[in-house]
Amino acid sequence: MIHVPAEPDGPLSDAWRHCVGTGRLDLALRRDYQDSLALLQRDIGFRYLRGHGLLSDGMGIHRTYEWQGARRTHHSFTYLDQVLDACLGLGVRPFLELGFMPAALASGRQTVFWWKGNITPPADEKEWTDLVRAVLTHLIDRYGAEEVRTWPVEVWNEPNLPDFWLNADQAAYHRLYEVTAHAVKEVDDRLRVGGPAISPGADEWLVPFAEFSERRGVPVDFVSRHAYTSGPARHVPFGVHQTLAPAADLLTQFAAPRRVLAGTRLAELPVHITEFNSSYRPDNPVHDTAFHAAYLAPVVALGGDHADSFSYWTFSDVFEETGIPTALFHGGFGLLTHRQVRKPTYHLYAFMARMGEQQLARGADHLVTRHADGRVTVLAWAPVDTTGRTPGPDRHTLRLSLPVGTAPRGEAFVRRSRVDEERGNAYTAWRHMGSPRSPERTQLDILHEAAEPARSHHRLPVENGRVDLALTLARHEVTLVEVTPVHDEAPPWWDERRLLGGETP
Repeated sequence: MIHVPAEPDGPLSDAWRHCVGTGRLDLALRRDYQDSLALLQRDIGFRYLRGHGLLSDGMGIHRTYEWQGARRTHHSFTYLDQVLDACLGLGVRPFLELGFMPAALASGRQTVFWWKGNITPPADEKEWTDLVRAVLTHLIDRYGAEEVRTWPVEVWNEPNLPDFWLNADQAAYHRLYEVTAHAVKEVDDRLRVGGPAISPGADEWLVPFAEFSERRGVPVDFVSRHAYTSGPARHVPFGVHQTLAPAADLLTQFAAPRRVLAGTRLAELPVHITEFNSSYRPDNPVHDTAFHAAYLAPVVALGGDHADSFSYWTFSDVFEETGIPTALFHGGFGLLTHRQVRKPTYHLYAFMARMGEQQLARGADHLVTRHADGRVTVLAWAPVDTTGRTPGPDRHTLRLSLPVGTAPRGEAFVRRSRVDEERGNAYTAWRHMGSPRSPERTQLDILHEAAEPARSHHRLPVENGRVDLALTLARHEVTLVEVTPVHDEAPPWWDERRLLGGETP
């Protein structure tokens, strides 16, 4: 029995909901995307949204033309306004990532992804900085300086990888960062700019980035890094399989920037993990499973110890880096499939959104909080085996003694919501129905129904202001328990034994 203290040990960190990732930004013009974002914000409520392609040709911002014998540039904000209006209207702000290079401004033709984001430096630095200044000036004109100052500005994405930055040239990235950061501050010196947005395994970039910024007097307001735990991809048609490190490795990665940068100019800056997940592939079936929710539960619960934010990559399977998805469930990054079918990891986040503001206790398999109105909430998860040698335990037990109020005796109302291999798991239902690539309307209705968490309700006795809660979790289960003292308002004559007209015994 774990005795949960009555007094909180501090506020529950909300770093988990600070930001979430998305596919390239022009996907936000689609109805399916906006419907998915609306559902996400209703159930979870992220504060920021980060995606690639802000300056890529799909957004159509940077345009060139010939006039009177000269090459000229024109900046068009038609799609940018539609995308940001839609996001802001749903209560989420942009975490701006400046990239990739517009084709007409690029120094080469090398691209990444099915949608061909250009990864080369600008052919003309002035034209690039003019573009950066034009975008930020437009945003301030449209949304106001006080609002835009709350939007972080990140320079590029994973420049340590040759797939994302030509030759992974560190010096060239430093130069891009320098001219870009100064351009940002020229628009408004209270805008927040940062980087270097490195991938896992590239922490050796951090100290040179700090030394370069100090030597050159370059502004840096935050440090960004990405975190994944998967091994090399083993390809199958339209998918991959990968080994996974234990989830605790993600927490180690979250902590890396502060550890590596200790003693440098950047040591005390906010740290934003602007992408994280298990696999870095958008076609790994593990993303669709209950295993994935249980695997990430301790990361979501504890990640705020190590970073100011950690952004799940991504909220929706409306995502096309490796091409258009070939089936409803295809291993996409999203918390939601196309057509807004909720995955088990979606429910992990939705459960976190129902946790209280005060943290009472936490452990390897649980997190306990209290709301301002006295409700006590428990998030619990079953352990997983990342080696694949076992399926994980069929049952996992947890016993908690919870403080539920000042009344020494009485009863408490207990509400439990569960997701596991069978419950709250549309992926399992989809597999049972034959893995239809394009589900019909009736099949979609079944999948939405299958995605509902299993819910149960009962009462427990309160003794000395505490409730003993015994939980048995199924394999790969994530469960949310909400405990509220009962103030019974049933009339004194109510007796269920008389429902069929009999006399009270």
